[in-house]
Amino acid sequence: MNPYALMLAFIVLVSFTADAQKKKTPFVVLSYNVENLFDTIDAPDVDDDEFTPAGEKKWTPERYEKKLTDIGRVILSLPEKELPALIGLSEVENLGVLEDLVSVRGLNRVDYRIVHEDNAYPRGIECALLYREEFFKYKSHRYVPIVDPIDTGNVYRDILHVSGTLPDGSTLHVFVNHWKSRSGGAEQTERQRMVSAITLRRQLDLLLSGASGYKVIIMGDFNDEPTNKSIMDVLHASNKRKNYGIGDHYNLFYDLHNTGNMGSYNYRGEWNMLDQIIVSYNLLNQERGLSAGFDSGKILMEEWMLYENESYGLKLPNGTYGGPNYYGGPGDHLPVYAVFYY
Repeated sequence: MNPYALMLAFIVLVSFTADAQKKKTPFVVLSYNVENLFDTIDAPDVDDDEFTPAGEKKWTPERYEKKLTDIGRVILSLPEKELPALIGLSEVENLGVLEDLVSVRGLNRVDYRIVHEDNAYPRGIECALLYREEFFKYKSHRYVPIVDPIDTGNVYRDILHVSGTLPDGSTLHVFVNHWKSRSGGAEQTERQRMVSAITLRRQLDLLLSGASGYKVIIMGDFNDEPTNKSIMDVLHASNKRKNYGIGDHYNLFYDLHNTGNMGSYNYRGEWNMLDQIIVSYNLLNQERGLSAGFDSGKILMEEWMLYENESYGLKLPNGTYGGPNYYGGPGDHLPVYAVFYY
């Protein structure tokens, strides 16, 4: 080969390798409904009587410790070498259970910081964020209250909004959600989830009015699926890969939902994609800064997290409880995650 051509090829190869190495640091985002992570203490201002040793569920310190260990094992089961930079959690009772969780063996090898406040929700199950300071510098947070304009006495779980800076200095807004469950019927409870979606949309519009280039990660248990009106029409989150508009968002779990045989939760043998991660388009396929691909959304499903359901002939998430019956699994939801790079 001509020596000049050989040198040119070498320069191109080195340049390509250098570009590829620019985004080799994984930034993992995990969203997980941990199914009633309660301590065993009877709190006077929380409806937690059933989660005490003398309560209906006979929630003992041994069962609590197993639950913590199992959740830790779930997080440690992620195929990435790095523990998550951000972990959005729902159904946690208080700050104490979060402090116990981040102390679990394996998770305690990194210094997880906690964002959580006690809220007005009667059962005490709230949203929280765990973050690693080397990936995300905390700036502020607030719990966004949800006010039902029709049923003013209906108490909702607040939406947690955390803002911080990324390694490149840009600001990231994180919203952790847990919307109204489908208990009583999906159609019958749709309006309550729409109220939550509209509340979140207002927060996104406020960000948009301040800076069109805001970066956002929205995650949690929405109790709606990617194709429901609350997600598609209100949040403007879909799987558009082009021709999207200002204020639109990309749902990393839309395409997985469309396969029809995958989900984060199973109800009577049918998979539902209730847990999702949604992002602003400036976090997708970027040459610089934090970025993920269109197909970055994943469901974490390990054999030990499942049980064989004979009625449906399926392996389903093994919950900690089914009604008053103790099953001892990590939880009835599967965690979802996405791997970004910077």
